[in-house]
Amino acid sequence: MKNERRLRIMTAEGELIGLIDEDLFVFKGIPYAAAPTGALRWRPPQPVQPWQDVRDATEWGAASWQNRDYCVAAGGGDPGRFSEDCLYLNIWTPDVEPSRPLPVMVWLHGGGFSIGAGNLDPYRGKALAAQGVVVVTLNYRLGHFGFFSHPALDAQYPAGRVINNFALLDQIAALQWIQRNIPAFGGDRHNVTLFGESSGARSVLSLCCSPLSEALFHKGIVQSAYSLPDIPQKQAQQIGLQVAAHFALPEDASAEQLRELPAEQFWPLERPLALGPVPISGDAVLPKPMLTTFMSGKQHRVPLMIGSNSDEASVLDYFGVDATAVLRQMRSKNRVSYRLMKWLYDIHDDALLGRAVARDMAFTVLPLIVAQAQHNIGMPAWRYWFDYVSENARDLYPHGTWHGNEIPYVFNTLDTLTPPAERSYSEQDKAFAGAVSAYWVTFAREASEFSAHLPGEVDWPAWRPGEDLTLALGDQGKAQAVVKARFMRGRLRLFRLMMCSHVKL
Repeated sequence: MKNERRLRIMTAEGELIGLIDEDLFVFKGIPYAAAPTGALRWRPPQPVQPWQDVRDATEWGAASWQNRDYCVAAGGGDPGRFSEDCLYLNIWTPDVEPSRPLPVMVWLHGGGFSIGAGNLDPYRGKALAAQGVVVVTLNYRLGHFGFFSHPALDAQYPAGRVINNFALLDQIAALQWIQRNIPAFGGDRHNVTLFGESSGARSVLSLCCSPLSEALFHKGIVQSAYSLPDIPQKQAQQIGLQVAAHFALPEDASAEQLRELPAEQFWPLERPLALGPVPISGDAVLPKPMLTTFMSGKQHRVPLMIGSNSDEASVLDYFGVDATAVLRQMRSKNRVSYRLMKWLYDIHDDALLGRAVARDMAFTVLPLIVAQAQHNIGMPAWRYWFDYVSENARDLYPHGTWHGNEIPYVFNTLDTLTPPAERSYSEQDKAFAGAVSAYWVTFAREASEFSAHLPGEVDWPAWRPGEDLTLALGDQGKAQAVVKARFMRGRLRLFRLMMCSHVKL
């Protein structure tokens, strides 16, 4: 019986007390690593000091320093209080003593590695946990605290063991915590699904390529990852030197001088003094660029689900990218490519054509590349295309599903959100959210290296080159799932060749 006594959970680091939320257990703000402050800034996450008394786990932990207004506008809501001391995770579980261990789903939030937190409203794990899984969300270091290189810092490591991707190492530390402790919450440490959106999805792909994360998770879900290349370590180090100069530090500034800089002075920095929204390639966490690793078949052998949305170009506005201007530049400099694009898309308005081309180059082609790479190593991949917009808001999204708009359907959290422009979510919207989240849970529960399909409202076959099947979640405005063959085949083949010319796929 679930009662007050059951709220107390003993972990390897100490005892926790959490909350009951309608027959589910919720634990918030659990430290999974020591505070990366002071001498631990820009160092690998260190173990938490065990505690003796019962630790309260009923309040969210602090998020990494970031732009609050930007997160509210584009990142999913208010991230709460900020601190360098931000390495906390949250857990929703339906049963701490199940008859058999439950699948674990670990969410890595998006936000360009500069904004976001695991406690934002769209990421609440209640509805997913109610389907029989343990849900974990987490905070990790963002911005300059999450990704940074400088000669003084890099010199503190032995040759070949430099760390620059602190955010990815935080995520690995959280996965190690889960391996130690998730059985106490009813979870199966042998069935951990890593899932994320945008930079969270890039994190999933990056961890699929990191030698430090092997065996810490067993499958991955990649939502709207972008195809921008990782930043080479040498370039990151040059940016680090520029940042130090911005703060009036000499070129030979010491690691101690860098660590003495106030934390709150970093987040306002923008390009060219800011990294991202991609990791750094060349350190011990990510020795090779993510795309190179997948193309050469060196990624971890784990099943993947991967897809994108029908109007991913919506996010380009936030990056200041004018898709129409890019297309006009193509028309003036390379009319052959311009005419080829018009023929492939059969779109004759430059604004609409630019939006579609930018979407596919930045987002749609990557699922195809990853699916092919998975097939090459004998690992299954399931490719999806999300194209559903809530019934009462379709005039606000004339080009389709915006970047990130699939998240409340995945988490089935529409009931917790305020609809856009006070337009209520319909019963159809809510039913579709239930169907979408069920696919995600089914993947977490059942997918394995031997799986050929996923059951659901529509049977979802794994991707194969000849059939090239994609599950469209939403079709012509209808709340339905439809399996489509050779989806966008011609244009995506072209973009794949453009991206992968140096490696045979």
